[in-house]
Amino acid sequence: MNATASTAAPGPSADEAGLLEQARSGDRLAQDALVRRYLPDVYRAALRVLGNRESAEDAAQDAFLSALRALPGFRGESSFRTWLLRIAVNAARSHGRRWLRRRESALDEASGVAVAAADGARGLEQKEAGARLEQALAQLPPKQRLTVALRVQQDLSYREIATVTGGTEGGARVNYHLGMKRLRELLR
Repeated sequence: MNATASTAAPGPSADEAGLLEQARSGDRLAQDALVRRYLPDVYRAALRVLGNRESAEDAAQDAFLSALRALPGFRGESSFRTWLLRIAVNAARSHGRRWLRRRESALDEASGVAVAAADGARGLEQKEAGARLEQALAQLPPKQRLTVALRVQQDLSYREIATVTGGTEGGARVNYHLGMKRLRELLR
């Protein structure tokens, strides 16, 4: 992950600005490059909202379709990544609402972020620790779960989290603090 993504001033880097301009003009290769660059972040955000891998994949696809259609309207008031994650969270929430209306019950499945397996016993310990962490994360209220994931896994600032979640910077701080406190309790 690029450390400057969350600390840089709003707006795209020079490399990203060129890619965005090409994508805005309909360049398929530039659009594909944006998808490849941001798909892991978009997928993880959708997974945190929905808690289901298959649904997160669908929501991530919906988010990219929406973002590419709306790309000409991107004004650069935030980073492209933050703007895209906001679209991803909205797409995931929308997907979740449609999912509930159809009365599907797949949300009982614990969300899982694959833990890279190391060799031997250490790999098993890492998998068990990762599974335990995922179970604890799944028990957090949705806003706390998303805030913790965006802060820890996506390395977003509180301001960026507020933009993505549609809340305030103070609310992002509170949700992160409460989420981490609850995680510590659950992992004792």
